[in-house]
Amino acid sequence: MARLNDDKIINLNISKKDFEEIYLHGDQGSLFFSPTVKGKLITTIVVAVILLVLFYFKDDLSKEKFGILYFVSFLFLLCAVYLSLAINKVSKWKKEVVKYLKTLENTEIYQIQFNAKVFKVNLNDNKETSLWTEFTAAEISEKFIGLEGKFNYMFPKKSMQEADFELLKQAVQTNVLK
Repeated sequence: MARLNDDKIINLNISKKDFEEIYLHGDQGSLFFSPTVKGKLITTIVVAVILLVLFYFKDDLSKEKFGILYFVSFLFLLCAVYLSLAINKVSKWKKEVVKYLKTLENTEIYQIQFNAKVFKVNLNDNKETSLWTEFTAAEISEKFIGLEGKFNYMFPKKSMQEADFELLKQAVQTNVLK
């Protein structure tokens, strides 16, 4: 860690593997079993099974109860649309993550610089600057620190020194999670 005036600078040691562990852990990148899609998939399957059962017994339905078949068909279509939107969202997210991870392969400079008001990230001289107030959410875990706002970031603990991780953790707690 280096200091310029009141700014604190953290240089990240880039290992693509460390970032992959954070971004693609568990089923996070799976199109059908990611947390975003899983519930919608299960709901769609349940509605499809109900619809199949109703189709199987449709001859036993009276004319008054035949509307149930139309209603469940509509529910199935609605579930299928929401499922496809969720899969599309995960697919786009995964493509962005893979693209970002590829940029890390050739990265020479990955630096975090911050003070009491401003947070900057320098990735191969592509600098992104945010005010701390522009971050809407943050997550601190044993493995990473994540920030969401104008720009979204996830910094693996493995990519920095322990003292730098604690310094960033303290800054995020003070400025975002206050």
